[in-house]
Amino acid sequence: MIAISKKDTFIFACHPGVPCFNECCRNLNQFLYPYDILRLTSHLKVHTSTFLEQYTSCHTGPASGLPMVTLRPHPGTDQICPFVSNEGCRVYPNRPSSCRIYPLARAISQNRKTGRVREHFALLEESHCRGREDGQTRTVDQWIVSQQLEEYNQANDRMMALISHKNQHHPGPLSLANARMFYLVCYDFDTFRENILENRWLDEQELGPDIRAQIAKDDLFLLQFGMDWIQQKIMAE
Repeated sequence: MIAISKKDTFIFACHPGVPCFNECCRNLNQFLYPYDILRLTSHLKVHTSTFLEQYTSCHTGPASGLPMVTLRPHPGTDQICPFVSNEGCRVYPNRPSSCRIYPLARAISQNRKTGRVREHFALLEESHCRGREDGQTRTVDQWIVSQQLEEYNQANDRMMALISHKNQHHPGPLSLANARMFYLVCYDFDTFRENILENRWLDEQELGPDIRAQIAKDDLFLLQFGMDWIQQKIMAE
């Protein structure tokens, strides 16, 4: 990993003509953000609970103590992504953020006094990747725009802020009930929506009709609402 700034340039290409095409879709150990799941379930037109059951595994983060979801490789050899084919990615328009940003990696840090978020980037140089040998020269900024990463980064940063808030104010594991609730809200949000709309958790008087209407029709609003809500629940524990 080589540190790189947003204005620095790098060379990269990925297409069926590159000798290593699809190699980066093997030996899979891929964390999924909630927004990744939102986009994938929308692409596949499946309920989040169905997607999670068929395509993912859940682990407890060793540092955060929170449920973390990873993409489950296709059964068989080489830990292959379940969405890759010989022709390429079958969910390419809605592929996860970690796929979009490759061959870069991104991290953020936040100043606790000012709240300012700072981005950090690195260029990954892996032996299997031949895309760095002959491709277009771009800046990091240009790559982010071309891969439509802005909306992913914004949503993913909200998740990282939630994890940071939990670690700061509630170190250690959550109660089993709150861990299950976190999983439901952040990953199985279709089920979370159903619980809300059927008045199992929050009734109309608590939410108001406008918020309920947004929850019913807007997946991104639901996800943002859920993260705010679960943060308050964690703080109350």
